[in-house]
Amino acid sequence: MVNMGAFRDAVSGWAAGGPGGAASDLAVRLGLRTAVLLEGLSDLAAFEALAARRGPDLAAEGVCVVPMGGAMSVGRYASLLGPPGLGLRLRGLCDEGEQRFYDRGWEWAGAGHRGFFVCVADLEDELIRALGTARVEEIIQAEGDLRAWQTFLRQPAHHGRPRQQQLRRFLGTKKGRKIRYGRLLVEALDHEQVPAPIDDLFASL
Repeated sequence: MVNMGAFRDAVSGWAAGGPGGAASDLAVRLGLRTAVLLEGLSDLAAFEALAARRGPDLAAEGVCVVPMGGAMSVGRYASLLGPPGLGLRLRGLCDEGEQRFYDRGWEWAGAGHRGFFVCVADLEDELIRALGTARVEEIIQAEGDLRAWQTFLRQPAHHGRPRQQQLRRFLGTKKGRKIRYGRLLVEALDHEQVPAPIDDLFASL
């Protein structure tokens, strides 16, 4: 059975310089109409967790979600999946500091009006702000990471920083932690707490 993972793998190989035939064939078989371009796997984990809560099934709606391994790849992916390539409608989510790459990528792909949404700092920062630092620390404790968090706070480099900044930095200090907490923080949100950039992205699909 064809699945979205196979399409993502085909697109990744295509973006790396391989042939695009497999991606094109899978796009037709999956009935794709929209591609959501995300910077990386932690964004994907958060996006998929929210999609599972909100419904409907994005794949059934012809929406594919593609992590690119960094914002600097957006021009390549937008050209392959957007009007010059597969002709899919483009949507995206990016960090504030990476917006210039998305601006150029959309322009190169001739994607028309801007269809991506910008997080202040990054998605983790949006989620921490939405939940509040106390709630995020509760999640850290529940996940068994309290000792690591306390050790992190004792490091001189982090003294005196706002708690939100400390939490954001902590989530990025260990491989895989941002991915795991991207999902956990989204699952902890109430409906009205969903940050505006990701809420607006879903509304645009």
